[in-house]
Amino acid sequence: MIKQINVGVIGTGWTGGIRANACARSPLIDELHIAEINPERLAEVKDETNPVSATTDWEELLKNDDIEAIVISATPESTHYPMIKASLEAGKHVFVEKPVSTTIAEADEVIALAEAKNLKFTVGYSQRFKPKFAYVNKALKEGLIGDPVTCLISRNVTRELGTKITGRSKLSPAAMEATHDLDFLLWALQPRKPIRVYSQTAGKLFKRNSETPDHQWIMVTMDDGTTITVGAGWILPIGYPNYSQCWIEVVGTDGALTIDDTHKEVQFNTTEHGIRYPMSSMPGEPVDHVFAGPMADETIHFVEAVVYDRPVMVKPDEARLVMDVYTAADLSDELGEPVTLPRNDPSAALAAK
Repeated sequence: MIKQINVGVIGTGWTGGIRANACARSPLIDELHIAEINPERLAEVKDETNPVSATTDWEELLKNDDIEAIVISATPESTHYPMIKASLEAGKHVFVEKPVSTTIAEADEVIALAEAKNLKFTVGYSQRFKPKFAYVNKALKEGLIGDPVTCLISRNVTRELGTKITGRSKLSPAAMEATHDLDFLLWALQPRKPIRVYSQTAGKLFKRNSETPDHQWIMVTMDDGTTITVGAGWILPIGYPNYSQCWIEVVGTDGALTIDDTHKEVQFNTTEHGIRYPMSSMPGEPVDHVFAGPMADETIHFVEAVVYDRPVMVKPDEARLVMDVYTAADLSDELGEPVTLPRNDPSAALAAK
């Protein structure tokens, strides 16, 4: 007989809706419960997933002793920390969309709380679940291209999506977009550690109406001399909703990898809109009986970790290291100079950011 658990999803917007749909289809989940402050969206996802309960008050899920695990997909990002803390205090295993919180101090607090309570706690870095990205990780960890020398990731999304992101948060492209690629490369390059970060931003479009830049470049030096360069922006011309294109180059002493993740292999051409790319969303919405991207697999991986008591893919301390790097990138952009990471100097001012 298959062991099952009960799961609650807090926030059923764009990404939370994908999580809820993935949970509704999983035989490992007995009861699904959802919470969403937008009544119309709550009703829509309720129709899609047929949950046992649906509420506009997320705290109701925490009061339900039958729910073992909570998925937090709420926005704005400032809600993550209090929701994580309350969920852990209620004895629930927790999956949260990035970022863990808006400060490292808050992240440290909930990471320690999860450890003290022996609860699963993980962060949504879904790109690890893409086969292309998994192959890069395999190649680097198995030395298939020799010793890595330099890694480049360039990611851009439409201004349509950029408007959504900047409308709910003042967090930078480093924190909201490049964070996925920083996580992926830091994971693939383990056990190497980042020691220095330099970053610059450019802003000509979004700066007209907000404090948010259009694009950010981040250069990271690892402790063995490997360099990482990650660029992220959100001002591509308006096109297919949520379009994301990514290009990866990894060069080593004995070989190189080039990954085209621009999603242009599936074209949808209409007289009204011209050419669009319907499989281009980073999260990967449902497409008939399957999903277009990695978020569903990532969600079920968390469920399996709880059901079978397995390790989570993204460990909390790995997510915290990513926070260290993108916080350093924002500080570097502000100061106009490289920033040394505080991993060997906990008293450094950056550690409190």
